Amino acid sequence: MSVSLPPLLSPLLVNKAVRAALEEDLGRAGDITSQATIRPAAVAEAVLASRQEGVIAGMPLVKAAFQAMDAGIDVTGGVADGDACAPGQMLARIAGNARALLSAERVALNFLMHLSGIATLTALYVDRIADTGAKVCCTRKTLPGLRALEKYAVRCGGGANHRFGLDDAVLIKDNHIAIAGGVREAIAAARAFCGHLVKIEVEVDTLAQFEAALAAGPDAILLDNMTTQELREAVARNGAGIALEASGNVDLATIRAIAETGVDYISTSKITMAAPALDVSLDIAIT
Repeated sequence: MSVSLPPLLSPLLVNKAVRAALEEDLGRAGDITSQATIRPAAVAEAVLASRQEGVIAGMPLVKAAFQAMDAGIDVTGGVADGDACAPGQMLARIAGNARALLSAERVALNFLMHLSGIATLTALYVDRIADTGAKVCCTRKTLPGLRALEKYAVRCGGGANHRFGLDDAVLIKDNHIAIAGGVREAIAAARAFCGHLVKIEVEVDTLAQFEAALAAGPDAILLDNMTTQELREAVARNGAGIALEASGNVDLATIRAIAETGVDYISTSKITMAAPALDVSLDIAIT
């Protein structure tokens, strides 16, 4: 039996993202409010808590943000990325230099709220089709500069990643087909160009195009904006066992019916582009 290991974020990626966010927020003069109101040696302890039910993603960035301001800040908590949280649940305790703590607060919360929102919405989609065998996938529709983090959050919510960029897999879309001269021609050109480890997927929006794609033998076929009846027909015709992906008109109301057609993957941009932030608070513990 295969074991599903938890997703991991590269420390290099975490540090790069945190540094850029802190530089944006601190500007040239730093946190002038904390400098004006708090003694340099003051220490404080804060509680990070969730205000609503959800799935956590982004805790490595939280820790990195606080410790980038002061390596001595201690971040301890009872949750890890991928864990479910309840309203009022403590996610972490942060203790150390008060100025540093407050200077990193917004960056830490922004990452945690945004990524946890993606993980939470993804988990809803995954749960909706849990017994069908289909997998929920994200797309390249992500915020510029945050793609790897957002795709990580999708995995924390139980979803799967589509290609990360234009360079790690071939996805032949309608405009490529129009310029290349047809579905078969585009797939043949991709086969001639790519190495043997590069996957080739082609997007089709009619059953006639689907038949042409089947004959050309790509690794996967994306069925774009097809009705559930058309999706079932495509699954029935897929004697070669090519991976089939459905996309278009996917939301929480439609994904179950799409999954029940027998497709292997369902991709949607909503889990990254339309996910509301998870409401999280950070409050100083007064003793």
